[in-house]
Amino acid sequence: MPYDPSEFPPFAVTVDLVVLTVRRHALCALTVRRAEEPHRGQWALPGGFVRIDEDLASAAARELAEETGLRAQDSGSRHAGAHLEQLATYGDPHRDPRMRVVSVAHLVLAPDLPAPTAGGDAGSAQWTPVARLLGGAGGGPVERLAFDHARILADGVERARSKIEYSSLAAAFCPAEFTVGELRRVYEAVWGVALDPRNFHRKVTGTPGFLVPVGGTTTRQGGRPAQLFRAGGATLLNPPMLRPEV
Repeated sequence: MPYDPSEFPPFAVTVDLVVLTVRRHALCALTVRRAEEPHRGQWALPGGFVRIDEDLASAAARELAEETGLRAQDSGSRHAGAHLEQLATYGDPHRDPRMRVVSVAHLVLAPDLPAPTAGGDAGSAQWTPVARLLGGAGGGPVERLAFDHARILADGVERARSKIEYSSLAAAFCPAEFTVGELRRVYEAVWGVALDPRNFHRKVTGTPGFLVPVGGTTTRQGGRPAQLFRAGGATLLNPPMLRPEV
């Protein structure tokens, strides 16, 4: 019996992007205001439908560029300024009112990025503090996200918080050369806690392969010159940087 596509219900695959950065010492997520139905006018994570001729990573990179003007490197790249990895798959039958849609979410981590530029089917794009999207101390009223994007964002934030415990991924939020103080503020922003500066300095500089001195200093934080480091070759931290209990 020949295959008849019309015998099967409509089905689509999308990519949604949890793009996180640290701006003004706060963990922020990239959000876009939807210019089309469904949920027109509501804030959402950037993303869209996977084309028939592209793989998932290519679709994620394309949607990021189209909707925001930003670009990211794959996690296999040695580019120090970005990290892209697959996060999880979401397939609730009722997550999209248009048809059955399965979303493969991706997590993007990057240093302090410029203001995004909306494009594609996004009316506008902005960096929004995670506390305003998921709730939290000092976040103010919670901004409701379209579809199931609040759940996807929460999963992405938890992935980032967990990964910087046992991997060197926190450096992905930093410029190519950074100070221990700048790295500490990344941990504080992602975890949402205050860390003891001396204890933190002792831990990160004593972890083999985490940081490599570059032989220079900077006064961009004010005060006395601070030593500059770059990310070392270690991908896993031993011992790990465990989150303080709150």
